[in-house]
Amino acid sequence: MLKIKLLTLVSVYIAISAFPPNVSATPSEQDIDSIFSEWEQDDQPGGSIAVIKEGKLIYSRGYGLANIEHSVPNTPNTVFRIASTSKQFTAATILLLAQQKKLNLNDSLYSFFPESPDYAKDITIKHLLHHTSGVRDYFNLTELKGFRTDDYYDDTNVMEWLTTQPSLNFTPGEEFLYSNSGYWLLGQIVQKVTGTSMALFADNEIFKPLKMQSTLFHNNHNHIVKNKAYGYTPFSGPEFEINMSTLDLIGDGGILTTVEDLKKWDDEFYQQKVLDKNFWEMMTTVGKLNNGEHIEYASGLRISDYKGLKQIDHAGWFGGFKSNLIRFPEQQFSVIVLANREDAYSTGLARQVADLYLSQFYEKEVESTPQFVELNVDQLKDFSGHYWSKDRNDSRHVYIKEGKLKLSPSPNREFDLAAFSENQFKLMGVKANVIMTFMPKSNQMSVSVNGREPFICDEYTPANYTSDQLVQFTGSFHSEALMVNYHIKLVDGELQLFIGNRQVSQLNATQPDILVSRNLGVINIVRDHEGVISGFEMSSNRVKHVQFEKVLITP
Repeated sequence: MLKIKLLTLVSVYIAISAFPPNVSATPSEQDIDSIFSEWEQDDQPGGSIAVIKEGKLIYSRGYGLANIEHSVPNTPNTVFRIASTSKQFTAATILLLAQQKKLNLNDSLYSFFPESPDYAKDITIKHLLHHTSGVRDYFNLTELKGFRTDDYYDDTNVMEWLTTQPSLNFTPGEEFLYSNSGYWLLGQIVQKVTGTSMALFADNEIFKPLKMQSTLFHNNHNHIVKNKAYGYTPFSGPEFEINMSTLDLIGDGGILTTVEDLKKWDDEFYQQKVLDKNFWEMMTTVGKLNNGEHIEYASGLRISDYKGLKQIDHAGWFGGFKSNLIRFPEQQFSVIVLANREDAYSTGLARQVADLYLSQFYEKEVESTPQFVELNVDQLKDFSGHYWSKDRNDSRHVYIKEGKLKLSPSPNREFDLAAFSENQFKLMGVKANVIMTFMPKSNQMSVSVNGREPFICDEYTPANYTSDQLVQFTGSFHSEALMVNYHIKLVDGELQLFIGNRQVSQLNATQPDILVSRNLGVINIVRDHEGVISGFEMSSNRVKHVQFEKVLITP
């Protein structure tokens, strides 16, 4: 990483035209620019946006700098890494091959990679497309293996890691769990089937026919790309660091493109000159679990509802880049936000732009602006406690402070809970709409985020170990799945996790035999029949149930 002092100027490019009359409002340039005002400083990175209505680019502009060192401004022609927004293009290559009868979406992963464990026989291409395969996420694996963010690895490494995993996160089709590994594997399948890289196949079959001249799967980080933005991460105050990947992996990400090229991709959704109706129907058909339940995820696209309107989108975040392309197909309206700063909230920004134009089409949401009520301490006391989510492997502390109900998801973080009924609260100070419902009779709390299906948290009594008692958890542990040794040590009265010789995280004993690392995940201690610790099971966001055995490490 390189720390950079910001001493540059912003310049922008604006393209605007009249908005069609069937929309509720015609925002001014200032209305849109005010949403991105933080990016209009003369010494910071920003991004580029595009607003599209009925095939017309009605507004496009660049904000901030593509390159701080050389004072290069972002414009609609600036090339950004779009991270996971790339997944729709990976899915597109797979569906094209299916249309060409070169593969079947029910083909098993094992049929392409027989070196895989036997469980790959039960994983289909559909499972990979819909994130229902259970394959462990390779990014998460690198974190658990102790890799730093700027460590290098390649396709050979990833394939070795995946094919040596002894188990999956779950039985294929049983659950939805986002996995970058699934889309990386789809890219490898394209290469197997075509005999060439997915980058070349996509260029020939998609980008060239659609005249997306500034779009490519970037599978060689040394390849020079004109007009490319640098990615940045906030460092200290007004300063930023360069945050650019040297990885050459594609499939789960890897696309470099511009807002103007993505407009051509958006046009094709409606015009279907290169990619036919059947193709787009396959792209937007959501997945289904083994129990028949439909999920929101289709093929590299999320199909959801936003204020009563159908929304098709996919966000991306990698290194110093954020992105989203949000499409409202019934209104033929889309917003593209590409940012080269890690602190950008691309989805929220895109929705704010959509709100300017589409408000008349939204469902009336009287309940979305709750009338808050005042509850006294006696009414709040039954809600205080520590709550644990088995699904998410995390805890939340709810407590009363200065007569108000507060929530702390981690040390040094505190949020207000505002009541709008006797047991329902809104989490304040966050961008998402988080509603928490307390059920004191069952010692539970449900949490709903942005109107989605709530998850349940159970109240628990925190562990209260002394330093002498914490010693029992210390030792060295080995994982065959990760090919790594973890060392748990007691340092200044606190448990610390080391990977190799590097200290990586504090471990908090939240519950009996449960240790939590804020960086890596949750450790569930395993004991033998005599109650002696024999190992543990590690679970993180996208890698579940990794087994570690306690070992004796000799000097």
